[in-house]
Amino acid sequence: MDYKKLQNGSDIRGVALEGIEGQHINLTEQACVDIGRGFALWIRARLGKDDIRIAVGRDSRLSGEALSKWICGAMAQQGMKVTDIGMASTPAMFMSTVVGEEPYDASVMITASHLPFNRNGFKFFTKDGGLEKQDIAAILAYAEADEQTGLAPSDVASGEFMDAYAAVLVDKVRTATGEQKPLEGFKVVVDAGNGAGGFYVEKVLAPLGADTKGSRYLDPDGSFPNHIPNPEDATAMAAIMEAVAETKADLGIIFDTDVDRAGAVLSDGSELNRNRIIAMLAAILLREHPGTTIVTDSITSTGLAAFIENRGGIHHRFKRGYRNVINEAIRLNNNGQDCQLAMETSGHGALMENYFLDDGAYLVTKLLIELARGKKEGYTLESLIADLAEPAESKELRFNIIPEDFKTYGQDVLAKLEKYAQEKEGWSIAPNNYEGVRVNLDKEHGDGWFLLRLSLHDPLMPLNVESDSKGGAITIIKELAGFLMACDGLDTAKLAEIIA
Repeated sequence: MDYKKLQNGSDIRGVALEGIEGQHINLTEQACVDIGRGFALWIRARLGKDDIRIAVGRDSRLSGEALSKWICGAMAQQGMKVTDIGMASTPAMFMSTVVGEEPYDASVMITASHLPFNRNGFKFFTKDGGLEKQDIAAILAYAEADEQTGLAPSDVASGEFMDAYAAVLVDKVRTATGEQKPLEGFKVVVDAGNGAGGFYVEKVLAPLGADTKGSRYLDPDGSFPNHIPNPEDATAMAAIMEAVAETKADLGIIFDTDVDRAGAVLSDGSELNRNRIIAMLAAILLREHPGTTIVTDSITSTGLAAFIENRGGIHHRFKRGYRNVINEAIRLNNNGQDCQLAMETSGHGALMENYFLDDGAYLVTKLLIELARGKKEGYTLESLIADLAEPAESKELRFNIIPEDFKTYGQDVLAKLEKYAQEKEGWSIAPNNYEGVRVNLDKEHGDGWFLLRLSLHDPLMPLNVESDSKGGAITIIKELAGFLMACDGLDTAKLAEIIA
């Protein structure tokens, strides 16, 4: 098969199980074997040596064990010294390349994040971080080629790494607070969504003294029987909010399947996700690093921008895509502009102090430190974002692009919209915009903003709208409707229903 179709940006993803109509397995045993061989060839060429140690972990997906067996065996057959770590988180697999007396040369994580049960895939790491798009393309090219390393085969060893990873988080909190059990007297509940995040209760919160009774769905189960493990999912957030209310917890934590994203619920029952969790972390980091830059994705609110700027920080709104946000933060630092945080509204967040690794467990560990510190100094987590101005309304619409060459068509729509916006009364194009067309509208025309952009991978044009006035979001959508409905290559049927 054409393995290039399995590339999803900087990951490999595919269908690993039957069970959803119209979706047939393409992450087959042969594909996994070839990808394992391809990675062995790629990492050998990258490192320029033959003695290479690789760790492999997986989340709770039903297909994970089989995929692990196949890729581990393929890499060992090519002479790699492979250790099967078993159940792990994506951030832990990166950390396996930088932590301990003898870090691994590379690692592989078997996950498809929050996607349905039938999907799975591979993420790859070296000590320099996650691989980039061009690296994945090279691995898949090796997978398609009839090439071997020529090294003597080795066996697959069994190992464990989550204890070492959790110990790093525990030590982080103890060092920051100066206490062995700084969470004594606090109730913290976790919803792991039956993904790989259940370890956080036993291996991080318990050693720090937290009461975790009332935590939910900690046991790994790749059928995800309770809800999708996704902090952006309304049902998932409702579950952790319910747990906080029932237990009167000081903090609720929710992870996605492989723990590279997280959300939270504060003691007053309010959600801490999207703009709010970025604001919380920005407040902490601007205290620790005055004047630093916070890189976010393109759909963050004007209220968040003002929040960051009011604290002396610089808000750098960039493109969607967690790798885009992280790489932009790295670029700014390399150019001499201090940037401590890169974060998407999806919950992907990476700190310079933590290798710019998008690590949900590390993000909430920063919240635990702040929780303990606030008790000593007389403030709450809620107070840190009390002045964050939040929109009265927000909406997202997605328009399918009909023409086959969707990227060319989408770019043409954006070019026409930019010209159109320049001529509209009450509209002003936002400055320093890196993705799509973002327009601010005055009070008479909706009192907010919209962003129309082209999806990174799919034939879609998402439209995000926010207004500071009740009813303003519909006003903005109606303002824009005439332009969009004149675009014959967009499926605007939903838009017609909304404005009818």
